[in-house]
Amino acid sequence: MKQVDIAELLDTDSGTAQEISDSLLDIEGINRRFGGVSTMQSMVERISEQTRIRSFTVLEAAAGAGYVPRAVGRRLETKGIQLEVTLLDRARSHLPAEISYKAVVGDALALPFADASFDLVDCSLFAHHLLPAELVKFVNEGLRVCRIAVLINDIVRNPVHLGLVYAAFPLFRSRITRHDAVISVRRAYTASEMKNILQTMVRVRIEVREHYLFRMGVIAWKE
Repeated sequence: MKQVDIAELLDTDSGTAQEISDSLLDIEGINRRFGGVSTMQSMVERISEQTRIRSFTVLEAAAGAGYVPRAVGRRLETKGIQLEVTLLDRARSHLPAEISYKAVVGDALALPFADASFDLVDCSLFAHHLLPAELVKFVNEGLRVCRIAVLINDIVRNPVHLGLVYAAFPLFRSRITRHDAVISVRRAYTASEMKNILQTMVRVRIEVREHYLFRMGVIAWKE
């Protein structure tokens, strides 16, 4: 299936406040049901195993409501791994109004933090919004701001995946989600494309693994 670059409605807040709110809830459901949470959990557990570190500061870029790191934090807490999460999004309206985590408005391609401010920098369902040069820029910014690794949690472009999205339409609250979910799959990278793009970077070790239901997890280890 050929990759296309078509704008998503949520990127430009093209909808009413209720439609945007419902779409953010839809994204939460997608991450909960279809591998978003388990993919990030798997990556953090691998990093913990490799580094023997049991407590991490995490910056979630393009975080939206921040459901994924919050859910992963709850799961990992039962395994003795602690996450201290900061959320960053370009739009204050996307961030939760009341949350115990720190929330910052900012650009994921120009992170407003000093070098080595966090152990980990991660993103969920953000990478497919980026062109290859932007993707490399994001990872470079993440590597600058992190001490250990950058994590990318995203979907895989596949015609079967596209069919499953259409089948899931009755689950979605918002027309924005019905539009954007289709576009997201068509914009997404395959695992091999992702690896080829990031392998052009120097002084970084890249791991790309496919996960449940057309998810991929990418770890860019800081050297």
